[in-house]
Amino acid sequence: MRVIAGEARSIPLMTPEGKDTRPTQDRIKETLFNIIQMSVPGSIFIDVFAGSGGIGIEALSRGAKRAYFVENAAEAVKCITANLHKTHYDEKGVILKQDALVGLRNINEKEVDVIFIDPPYQGGFYEKTIALLSQLQYVTPDTQIILEAQLDEDFSFVESYGFKIDREKLYKTNKHVFISREV
Repeated sequence: MRVIAGEARSIPLMTPEGKDTRPTQDRIKETLFNIIQMSVPGSIFIDVFAGSGGIGIEALSRGAKRAYFVENAAEAVKCITANLHKTHYDEKGVILKQDALVGLRNINEKEVDVIFIDPPYQGGFYEKTIALLSQLQYVTPDTQIILEAQLDEDFSFVESYGFKIDREKLYKTNKHVFISREV
């Protein structure tokens, strides 16, 4: 895994050992950032269930002002720390070694531009996370929320929390679902 584009382009990134994380494949990451490229420069970016931090670091490399990495696993936090140091983004990256729902509550920003959520596929984390985001002041109608999920994951529940599905991008084995707050 590596940084695809921007200031830190081609720098290889560490990933946690084992099967607890699923780093987003480079080609999928590239497609994702092609879709959101206009939203990233100068943005406040949150990488939830951050794993190695590859998505948030890609955002920093492409000009994000600050990236928050919400991750609870000790091994993954070590990788994020090492990757931020390797890419020289120690000052722009904020690691919250906390449960995702606690970490999201501990972010003190007036507005967040992009939130990327890639939880373990089993466990109901999508709905719990969306329910919390619906209550947070920094999630505005301009905040772009991206969910990485299995192809068969149903997100019709987001409407009951005041969000709408703007777009879905399907890949061979998973998908990205783009949602935003209803105005």
